[in-house]
This record gives sequence, structure tokens and C-alpha cells, in this order.
Amino acid sequence: MKKEIHPKDYRLVVFKDMSNEYAFMTRSTVKTKDTIEWEDGKEYPLIKLEISNTSHPFFTGKMKLVDTAGRVDKFMTKYKKHYEKKTPQE
Repeated sequence: MKKEIHPKDYRLVVFKDMSNEYAFMTRSTVKTKDTIEWEDGKEYPLIKLEISNTSHPFFTGKMKLVDTAGRVDKFMTKYKKHYEKKTPQE
């Protein structure tokens, strides 16, 4: 393995799923300005997640469409002409 390519500034960070308030702590090097007070009374850096294993349809078995800002509709209108069947010309 190559030397000196891995980060050295690992620290405890809290990741919080904003859709269901589930939070977990792990070590990470990710940078953030947000902080949160954890169960032990100490303050840790906070990373806000839109979706995690507790809210993802694959893990929960519930179908939930996550479409922020109508991306699917924008895609369909942009590429609508490609999906329309063309009539064969004789």
C-alpha cells in the first residue's frame, strides 16, 4: 500500500437522518460547522442526512418517493421526445 495517502484526522462525528430523527455516532474525517449534544452530554460535529438505512425503502420495505425539486418531472419533460414512438416512414 502507498504510504501517506490516508487521512490522519479521524474524530467522532454524529450522523443524523432528518426524516426520522435517527442518529448514530462513528469516526469520520468529514468537515462540518454544525454540532449536536450527544447522549453523553458532550458536543460533537453533526452531519445531516436526507436518508439512511432506517428510512431507505430498500431496508424498510416501504415505498417512498424522494423527489426533491421535481427532478423526475424535469427529466421526463426534457427527454419526452426520445420516449415518443416515431412512426415509420414509407
